[in-house]
Amino acid sequence: MYTASSSVSAPLRPLRPRQGAGPYLDPSVRSAPPALVGRQRRPPGLGAPPLSGRLDLSGPQGAQLRTALASVHRICPEFAPVQVLRRSGRSVLLVGTTGRSTAVAKCLLDPSPAWSQHIRHEIAAYRTFVRHRPPVRAPRLIAADPDNCTLVIERMPGRAAALTRHPLEAPPRADIRAALGAICRLNAWRPPAGSFDAPLDYAACVSRYHELGLLTDRDLGDLQKLLHGIAASAGRHGMGQFCHGDALLSNVLLSPAGPVLVDWEHAGWYLPGYDLATLWSVLGDAPVARRQISQLAQSAGPAARDAFLVNLMLVLTREIRTYETAVQRSLHETAPTAPGAPQPGAAPSGEEQRLLLRRLHDDCQLARRAVRAAVGTR
Repeated sequence: MYTASSSVSAPLRPLRPRQGAGPYLDPSVRSAPPALVGRQRRPPGLGAPPLSGRLDLSGPQGAQLRTALASVHRICPEFAPVQVLRRSGRSVLLVGTTGRSTAVAKCLLDPSPAWSQHIRHEIAAYRTFVRHRPPVRAPRLIAADPDNCTLVIERMPGRAAALTRHPLEAPPRADIRAALGAICRLNAWRPPAGSFDAPLDYAACVSRYHELGLLTDRDLGDLQKLLHGIAASAGRHGMGQFCHGDALLSNVLLSPAGPVLVDWEHAGWYLPGYDLATLWSVLGDAPVARRQISQLAQSAGPAARDAFLVNLMLVLTREIRTYETAVQRSLHETAPTAPGAPQPGAAPSGEEQRLLLRRLHDDCQLARRAVRAAVGTR
Protein backbone atom coordinates (compact mmCIF):
# COMPACT_ATOMS: atom_id res chain seq x y z
CA MET A 1 0.00 0.00 0.00
CA TYR A 2 1.20 3.49 -0.82
CA THR A 3 0.97 5.04 2.62
CA ALA A 4 0.04 8.61 3.47
CA SER A 5 3.52 9.17 4.87
CA SER A 6 4.81 8.97 1.31
CA SER A 7 2.52 11.69 0.07
CA VAL A 8 3.59 14.56 -2.14
CA SER A 9 3.39 17.21 0.54
CA ALA A 10 6.74 18.94 0.74
CA PRO A 11 7.03 22.71 1.18
CA LEU A 12 8.92 25.21 -0.91
CA ARG A 13 12.46 23.96 -0.62
CA PRO A 14 15.73 25.88 -0.35
CA LEU A 15 17.35 26.73 -3.66
CA ARG A 16 20.39 24.66 -2.73
CA PRO A 17 19.61 20.91 -2.82
CA ARG A 18 19.72 19.10 0.49
CA GLN A 19 22.25 16.30 0.65
CA GLY A 20 20.94 12.87 1.54
CA ALA A 21 17.27 13.84 1.22
CA GLY A 22 14.88 11.01 0.47
CA PRO A 23 12.20 11.04 -2.19
CA TYR A 24 9.93 13.14 0.07
CA LEU A 25 11.17 16.05 2.13
CA ASP A 26 10.02 16.66 5.68
CA PRO A 27 6.83 18.77 5.55
CA SER A 28 7.86 20.47 8.78
CA VAL A 29 10.80 22.16 7.05
CA ARG A 30 9.65 25.51 5.74
CA SER A 31 11.95 27.68 3.68
CA ALA A 32 11.21 30.52 1.29
CA PRO A 33 13.62 32.72 -0.63
CA PRO A 34 13.84 36.15 1.02
CA ALA A 35 13.22 37.80 -2.32
CA LEU A 36 9.71 36.38 -2.37
CA VAL A 37 8.66 37.90 0.93
CA GLY A 38 6.57 41.03 0.76
CA ARG A 39 3.10 42.37 0.25
CA GLN A 40 1.66 43.07 -3.14
CA ARG A 41 -0.34 46.06 -4.26
CA ARG A 42 -3.88 44.95 -4.85
CA PRO A 43 -4.94 45.23 -8.48
CA PRO A 44 -8.57 45.71 -9.47
CA GLY A 45 -10.44 42.45 -9.81
CA LEU A 46 -13.80 40.76 -9.67
CA GLY A 47 -13.92 41.38 -5.94
CA ALA A 48 -12.67 44.98 -6.18
CA PRO A 49 -13.97 47.91 -4.09
CA PRO A 50 -16.92 50.07 -5.23
CA LEU A 51 -16.92 51.29 -8.81
CA SER A 52 -15.23 54.50 -9.82
CA GLY A 53 -13.30 55.89 -12.75
CA ARG A 54 -13.93 56.51 -16.42
CA LEU A 55 -13.32 54.53 -19.58
CA ASP A 56 -10.73 55.94 -21.96
CA LEU A 57 -12.06 55.29 -25.46
CA SER A 58 -9.36 57.25 -27.29
CA GLY A 59 -6.55 55.83 -29.42
CA PRO A 60 -6.10 52.29 -30.72
CA GLN A 61 -6.94 50.68 -27.36
CA GLY A 62 -10.05 52.82 -27.15
CA ALA A 63 -11.11 51.51 -30.55
CA GLN A 64 -10.83 47.96 -29.19
CA LEU A 65 -12.96 48.91 -26.21
CA ARG A 66 -15.60 50.48 -28.45
CA THR A 67 -15.76 47.28 -30.48
CA ALA A 68 -16.06 45.23 -27.30
CA LEU A 69 -18.81 47.49 -25.94
CA ALA A 70 -20.74 47.19 -29.19
CA SER A 71 -20.67 43.39 -28.79
CA VAL A 72 -21.90 43.70 -25.20
CA HIS A 73 -24.72 46.09 -26.08
CA ARG A 74 -25.98 43.75 -28.79
CA ILE A 75 -26.82 41.13 -26.15
CA CYS A 76 -27.29 43.37 -23.11
CA PRO A 77 -28.44 46.90 -24.16
CA GLU A 78 -28.86 48.02 -20.53
CA PHE A 79 -25.19 47.41 -19.68
CA ALA A 80 -23.63 50.73 -18.63
CA PRO A 81 -19.80 50.41 -18.51
CA VAL A 82 -17.89 52.03 -15.68
CA GLN A 83 -14.30 50.79 -15.75
CA VAL A 84 -11.90 48.15 -17.05
CA LEU A 85 -11.32 45.39 -14.53
CA ARG A 86 -8.62 43.52 -16.40
CA ARG A 87 -7.14 43.63 -19.86
CA SER A 88 -4.77 41.26 -21.62
CA GLY A 89 -3.80 40.57 -25.18
CA ARG A 90 -6.64 38.09 -25.54
CA SER A 91 -9.59 39.53 -23.60
CA VAL A 92 -10.96 42.48 -21.67
CA LEU A 93 -13.17 42.51 -18.58
CA LEU A 94 -15.46 45.49 -18.09
CA VAL A 95 -17.45 46.24 -14.99
CA GLY A 96 -20.69 48.16 -15.21
CA THR A 97 -24.32 48.17 -14.20
CA THR A 98 -27.45 46.53 -15.52
CA GLY A 99 -30.34 48.29 -13.86
CA ARG A 100 -29.76 48.05 -10.11
CA SER A 101 -27.22 45.24 -10.38
CA THR A 102 -23.50 45.28 -11.02
CA ALA A 103 -22.24 43.14 -13.87
CA VAL A 104 -19.01 42.04 -15.53
CA ALA A 105 -18.68 41.77 -19.30
CA LYS A 106 -15.98 39.58 -20.81
CA CYS A 107 -15.06 40.13 -24.46
CA LEU A 108 -12.49 38.30 -26.52
CA LEU A 109 -9.90 40.47 -28.29
CA ASP A 110 -7.89 37.62 -29.83
CA PRO A 111 -10.13 35.77 -32.33
CA SER A 112 -7.82 32.77 -32.62
CA PRO A 113 -9.63 29.39 -32.56
CA ALA A 114 -8.04 28.29 -29.27
CA TRP A 115 -9.13 31.33 -27.28
CA SER A 116 -12.53 31.39 -28.96
CA GLN A 117 -13.05 27.81 -27.86
CA HIS A 118 -12.17 28.72 -24.26
CA ILE A 119 -14.76 31.47 -23.93
CA ARG A 120 -17.42 29.41 -25.73
CA HIS A 121 -16.71 26.62 -23.26
CA GLU A 122 -17.17 29.10 -20.41
CA ILE A 123 -20.45 30.35 -21.87
CA ALA A 124 -21.65 26.75 -22.14
CA ALA A 125 -20.75 26.19 -18.48
CA TYR A 126 -22.74 29.22 -17.30
CA ARG A 127 -25.71 28.15 -19.44
CA THR A 128 -25.58 24.72 -17.83
CA PHE A 129 -25.52 26.32 -14.38
CA VAL A 130 -28.84 28.02 -15.18
CA ARG A 131 -30.50 24.59 -15.41
CA HIS A 132 -28.29 22.64 -12.99
CA ARG A 133 -26.85 24.65 -10.12
CA PRO A 134 -23.46 23.46 -8.85
CA PRO A 135 -22.93 22.92 -5.11
CA VAL A 136 -20.74 26.06 -4.93
CA ARG A 137 -21.53 29.69 -5.57
CA ALA A 138 -20.90 30.93 -9.11
CA PRO A 139 -21.82 34.16 -10.92
CA ARG A 140 -25.29 34.27 -12.49
CA LEU A 141 -25.47 34.41 -16.27
CA ILE A 142 -27.02 37.62 -17.62
CA ALA A 143 -26.38 37.37 -21.36
CA ALA A 144 -24.02 35.60 -23.75
CA ASP A 145 -23.16 35.44 -27.44
CA PRO A 146 -20.87 32.49 -28.28
CA ASP A 147 -20.58 33.58 -31.93
CA ASN A 148 -19.02 36.93 -30.93
CA CYS A 149 -17.34 35.47 -27.81
CA THR A 150 -19.06 37.87 -25.42
CA LEU A 151 -20.25 37.05 -21.91
CA VAL A 152 -22.08 39.13 -19.27
CA ILE A 153 -22.39 37.80 -15.71
CA GLU A 154 -23.23 39.27 -12.34
CA ARG A 155 -20.40 40.78 -10.37
CA MET A 156 -19.94 38.80 -7.17
CA PRO A 157 -18.89 40.48 -3.92
CA GLY A 158 -15.79 39.30 -2.11
CA ARG A 159 -12.02 39.39 -2.21
CA ALA A 160 -9.75 37.07 -4.11
CA ALA A 161 -8.12 34.36 -2.00
CA ALA A 162 -4.85 35.28 -3.76
CA LEU A 163 -3.88 38.11 -6.06
CA THR A 164 -1.58 36.14 -8.34
CA ARG A 165 -1.42 32.66 -9.84
CA HIS A 166 1.44 31.66 -7.53
CA PRO A 167 1.12 33.64 -4.25
CA LEU A 168 4.40 35.04 -3.00
CA GLU A 169 3.29 34.33 0.57
CA ALA A 170 1.18 31.54 1.97
CA PRO A 171 -2.41 32.82 2.27
CA PRO A 172 -4.09 32.57 5.67
CA ARG A 173 -5.02 29.01 6.56
CA ALA A 174 -8.69 29.98 6.88
CA ASP A 175 -8.68 31.22 3.27
CA ILE A 176 -7.04 28.02 2.01
CA ARG A 177 -9.49 25.93 4.03
CA ALA A 178 -12.48 27.78 2.57
CA ALA A 179 -11.17 27.42 -0.99
CA LEU A 180 -10.33 23.74 -0.53
CA GLY A 181 -13.77 23.03 0.93
CA ALA A 182 -15.49 24.64 -2.06
CA ILE A 183 -13.32 22.70 -4.51
CA CYS A 184 -14.02 19.39 -2.76
CA ARG A 185 -17.78 20.05 -2.83
CA LEU A 186 -17.56 20.78 -6.54
CA ASN A 187 -15.52 17.63 -7.21
CA ALA A 188 -18.24 15.53 -5.54
CA TRP A 189 -20.91 16.95 -7.88
CA ARG A 190 -22.25 14.79 -10.69
CA PRO A 191 -23.84 17.04 -13.34
CA PRO A 192 -26.17 15.38 -15.84
CA ALA A 193 -24.57 13.28 -18.54
CA GLY A 194 -23.71 15.25 -21.66
CA SER A 195 -23.69 18.65 -19.96
CA PHE A 196 -19.87 18.83 -19.88
CA ASP A 197 -17.09 17.22 -21.90
CA ALA A 198 -13.51 16.18 -21.07
CA PRO A 199 -11.22 19.15 -21.85
CA LEU A 200 -7.93 17.25 -21.44
CA ASP A 201 -6.68 14.36 -23.58
CA TYR A 202 -4.23 12.82 -21.13
CA ALA A 203 -2.42 10.49 -23.52
CA ALA A 204 -1.96 13.24 -26.10
CA CYS A 205 -0.77 15.70 -23.45
CA VAL A 206 1.84 13.28 -22.09
CA SER A 207 3.10 12.56 -25.61
CA ARG A 208 3.26 16.27 -26.50
CA TYR A 209 5.25 17.18 -23.39
CA HIS A 210 7.61 14.29 -24.10
CA GLU A 211 8.13 15.47 -27.69
CA LEU A 212 8.89 18.97 -26.38
CA GLY A 213 11.59 17.57 -24.10
CA LEU A 214 9.69 18.44 -20.92
CA LEU A 215 9.29 14.79 -19.91
CA THR A 216 12.01 12.13 -20.01
CA ASP A 217 11.64 8.71 -21.60
CA ARG A 218 11.17 7.22 -18.15
CA ASP A 219 8.53 9.84 -17.32
CA LEU A 220 6.68 8.86 -20.48
CA GLY A 221 6.76 5.16 -19.60
CA ASP A 222 5.79 5.73 -15.95
CA LEU A 223 2.87 7.99 -16.76
CA GLN A 224 1.62 5.63 -19.45
CA LYS A 225 1.71 2.77 -16.94
CA LEU A 226 -0.30 4.76 -14.43
CA LEU A 227 -2.81 5.83 -17.08
CA HIS A 228 -3.20 2.20 -18.15
CA GLY A 229 -3.86 1.14 -14.55
CA ILE A 230 -6.31 4.01 -14.03
CA ALA A 231 -8.19 3.03 -17.20
CA ALA A 232 -8.48 -0.54 -15.94
CA SER A 233 -9.89 0.71 -12.62
CA ALA A 234 -12.24 3.09 -14.43
CA GLY A 235 -13.79 0.15 -16.24
CA ARG A 236 -14.81 -1.28 -12.88
CA HIS A 237 -15.59 1.78 -10.79
CA GLY A 238 -15.75 4.84 -13.04
CA MET A 239 -12.96 7.38 -12.50
CA GLY A 240 -14.27 10.61 -13.98
CA GLN A 241 -14.51 13.62 -11.67
CA PHE A 242 -16.07 16.99 -12.37
CA CYS A 243 -13.46 19.72 -11.91
CA HIS A 244 -13.27 23.48 -12.21
CA GLY A 245 -10.17 22.97 -14.35
CA ASP A 246 -8.34 26.09 -13.15
CA ALA A 247 -8.68 25.84 -9.37
CA LEU A 248 -6.33 28.68 -8.48
CA LEU A 249 -6.77 30.76 -5.36
CA SER A 250 -7.01 33.79 -7.63
CA ASN A 251 -10.19 32.24 -9.06
CA VAL A 252 -11.80 31.99 -5.62
CA LEU A 253 -13.62 35.00 -4.15
CA LEU A 254 -14.15 34.95 -0.40
CA SER A 255 -17.25 36.62 1.00
CA PRO A 256 -19.33 36.35 4.19
CA ALA A 257 -21.86 34.26 2.23
CA GLY A 258 -19.18 31.73 1.27
CA PRO A 259 -16.56 31.16 -1.45
CA VAL A 260 -17.37 31.97 -5.07
CA LEU A 261 -15.64 30.24 -7.98
CA VAL A 262 -15.11 32.27 -11.16
CA ASP A 263 -13.52 31.69 -14.60
CA TRP A 264 -15.13 28.41 -15.65
CA GLU A 265 -13.58 28.17 -19.11
CA HIS A 266 -11.82 24.85 -18.32
CA ALA A 267 -14.63 23.13 -16.39
CA GLY A 268 -15.39 19.53 -17.25
CA TRP A 269 -14.55 15.89 -16.55
CA TYR A 270 -10.99 15.02 -15.58
CA LEU A 271 -9.19 12.23 -13.83
CA PRO A 272 -9.75 12.56 -10.06
CA GLY A 273 -7.55 15.09 -8.34
CA TYR A 274 -7.00 17.59 -11.15
CA ASP A 275 -8.24 20.52 -9.08
CA LEU A 276 -6.31 19.28 -6.06
CA ALA A 277 -3.15 19.04 -8.17
CA THR A 278 -3.66 22.58 -9.45
CA LEU A 279 -4.11 23.92 -5.92
CA TRP A 280 -1.11 21.92 -4.65
CA SER A 281 1.09 23.38 -7.39
CA VAL A 282 0.51 26.99 -6.32
CA LEU A 283 0.89 26.46 -2.56
CA GLY A 284 4.67 26.19 -2.49
CA ASP A 285 4.91 28.02 0.82
CA ALA A 286 2.03 26.23 2.57
CA PRO A 287 3.33 22.78 3.59
CA VAL A 288 0.39 22.02 5.90
CA ALA A 289 -2.11 22.65 3.11
CA ARG A 290 -0.05 20.56 0.70
CA ARG A 291 0.01 17.66 3.13
CA GLN A 292 -3.76 17.89 3.58
CA ILE A 293 -4.31 17.95 -0.19
CA SER A 294 -2.05 14.93 -0.66
CA GLN A 295 -3.90 12.98 2.03
CA LEU A 296 -7.25 13.86 0.45
CA ALA A 297 -5.98 12.62 -2.90
CA GLN A 298 -4.93 9.29 -1.40
CA SER A 299 -8.04 8.75 0.71
CA ALA A 300 -10.03 7.22 -2.17
CA GLY A 301 -7.52 4.44 -2.83
CA PRO A 302 -4.57 3.65 -5.12
CA ALA A 303 -6.33 4.50 -8.39
CA ALA A 304 -7.30 7.97 -7.15
CA ARG A 305 -3.78 8.44 -5.81
CA ASP A 306 -2.30 7.55 -9.20
CA ALA A 307 -4.72 9.89 -10.97
CA PHE A 308 -3.65 12.73 -8.66
CA LEU A 309 0.02 12.05 -9.41
CA VAL A 310 -0.56 12.03 -13.17
CA ASN A 311 -2.46 15.31 -12.86
CA LEU A 312 0.29 16.78 -10.70
CA MET A 313 3.03 15.90 -13.18
CA LEU A 314 1.09 17.43 -16.07
CA VAL A 315 0.13 20.57 -14.15
CA LEU A 316 3.68 21.20 -12.95
CA THR A 317 5.10 20.52 -16.42
CA ARG A 318 2.64 23.01 -17.91
CA GLU A 319 3.62 25.63 -15.31
CA ILE A 320 7.32 25.07 -16.01
CA ARG A 321 6.76 25.49 -19.72
CA THR A 322 4.78 28.70 -19.14
CA TYR A 323 7.32 30.30 -16.82
CA GLU A 324 10.35 29.22 -18.84
CA THR A 325 8.82 31.15 -21.73
CA ALA A 326 8.22 34.12 -19.43
CA VAL A 327 11.80 34.06 -18.11
CA GLN A 328 13.22 33.90 -21.62
CA ARG A 329 11.08 36.85 -22.59
CA SER A 330 12.25 38.74 -19.49
CA LEU A 331 15.92 38.04 -20.31
CA HIS A 332 15.40 39.25 -23.86
CA GLU A 333 13.73 42.46 -22.70
CA THR A 334 16.46 43.24 -20.15
CA ALA A 335 19.43 42.38 -22.38
CA PRO A 336 22.16 45.08 -22.69
CA THR A 337 21.76 47.35 -25.67
CA ALA A 338 25.46 47.08 -26.56
CA PRO A 339 28.01 44.26 -26.17
CA GLY A 340 29.72 44.44 -22.80
CA ALA A 341 27.42 47.16 -21.50
CA PRO A 342 26.76 46.90 -17.74
CA GLN A 343 23.39 45.48 -16.82
CA PRO A 344 21.84 46.94 -13.67
CA GLY A 345 19.90 43.75 -12.98
CA ALA A 346 16.59 42.20 -13.91
CA ALA A 347 13.32 43.71 -12.86
CA PRO A 348 11.83 42.27 -9.65
CA SER A 349 9.13 40.48 -11.61
CA GLY A 350 11.76 38.71 -13.70
CA GLU A 351 13.71 37.65 -10.61
CA GLU A 352 10.53 36.37 -8.98
CA GLN A 353 9.78 34.39 -12.13
CA ARG A 354 13.20 32.77 -12.02
CA LEU A 355 12.85 31.87 -8.35
CA LEU A 356 9.39 30.48 -9.01
CA LEU A 357 10.72 28.45 -11.91
CA ARG A 358 13.39 26.87 -9.70
CA ARG A 359 10.74 26.00 -7.13
CA LEU A 360 8.56 24.44 -9.84
CA HIS A 361 11.47 22.29 -11.00
CA ASP A 362 11.99 21.13 -7.40
CA ASP A 363 8.30 20.31 -7.10
CA CYS A 364 8.39 18.42 -10.39
CA GLN A 365 11.29 16.31 -9.15
CA LEU A 366 9.31 15.54 -6.01
CA ALA A 367 6.27 14.52 -8.07
CA ARG A 368 8.48 12.46 -10.40
CA ARG A 369 9.79 10.43 -7.45
CA ALA A 370 6.23 9.92 -6.22
CA VAL A 371 5.17 8.68 -9.66
CA ARG A 372 8.06 6.21 -9.76
CA ALA A 373 7.18 4.95 -6.28
CA ALA A 374 3.55 4.51 -7.35
CA VAL A 375 4.61 2.55 -10.45
CA GLY A 376 6.63 0.29 -8.19
CA THR A 377 3.51 -0.69 -6.26
CA ARG A 378 1.69 -1.96 -9.37
